[in-house]
Amino acid sequence: MTTSTSVPPETGEAGPPAPDEHDQKSVLLSRWGRSVGPLVALVVLCVVFSFTADSFFTLGNLNAIIQQAAIPLILAMGATLVVLIGSVDLSIEGVMAASGLTFVLLAANSVNGNDLGLFAVIIAVGVGALFGLVNGVLHAVAKVPSFLVTLGTWFVGLGVATVLFGTSTPQLADAGLGEWAQGAWLGIPIIVVFAVAALLLTWFLCRCTSLGTQTYAVGGDEGVSKVTGINVTRTKIVLFTIAGLMSGLAGVLATIRLGVGDVGVGSGNLFLTLSAVVVGGTLLSGGRGGPLHSLVGILLLVVLGNGLLLSGASPYIQQGAQGVIIIAAVIATGWPARNRLRVVK
Repeated sequence: MTTSTSVPPETGEAGPPAPDEHDQKSVLLSRWGRSVGPLVALVVLCVVFSFTADSFFTLGNLNAIIQQAAIPLILAMGATLVVLIGSVDLSIEGVMAASGLTFVLLAANSVNGNDLGLFAVIIAVGVGALFGLVNGVLHAVAKVPSFLVTLGTWFVGLGVATVLFGTSTPQLADAGLGEWAQGAWLGIPIIVVFAVAALLLTWFLCRCTSLGTQTYAVGGDEGVSKVTGINVTRTKIVLFTIAGLMSGLAGVLATIRLGVGDVGVGSGNLFLTLSAVVVGGTLLSGGRGGPLHSLVGILLLVVLGNGLLLSGASPYIQQGAQGVIIIAAVIATGWPARNRLRVVK
């Protein structure tokens, strides 16, 4: 009779394996690319355009760049919050249209006798927040992918705006409101004041509040967030609502500056906004990035378009250059950490 002696399994007395040096370098490179790369690219563009366009560094052009970046920056603040949790908001243009038309029809206008003044602004921005709330509930509670939900509300918003538009173009009858929107506060254009306020509030939310901590946690690992007691559903709903509010505010401001209600008031802003968020270094997988990254991304793309225009480049070249920058940014920020990335939720 033979007996066999079982060999006990190894228990790993030697400790956990040391982290892979190549992986550590990849993570560091990825973080550097997200934080420093876009800023370096912005500086390089400014230097290049200072030689190719004589009027680039004039006070008038710099003022134009800042004002051109204001509306996209407001939109980018909301979009950044959504992307930080690994989701995406495609409803920007539709929400802008619905909020803009709501505002112009409630303020003094050429179509009806309404004149709600400041309440028109509050209600119109509230419409944007309502769209965001619907997005959040359908995504977080009904578990519909954010891509599909917000794509749907984009077209719903455009549909609502088209119905509100009616058969004639509603014009703002309050000339003072238009002058105020075109004016300045302490020498700073009003629209830029709103953009800076949105930036500061979003930064404060991300860095100094429990909601900000929960945002990064959910984007980093949703499963772990649930285990640690974070109400993931509520966090998502709140962030989508804020994003809708930002889109509504942008729609109202753009409408005031335009002076008329226009279904296409947000046209082109979706591409610029989401591109800037990605170019700035906020990962589409969530958990990394923030409002300051998006600020750099907005400035980079606006400066690129402005500089190419002043240099005499055709619109096709401008679009191609933007595409190249976006692809390069995605590769620079995402490739070193590609094994850890997830698809957009």
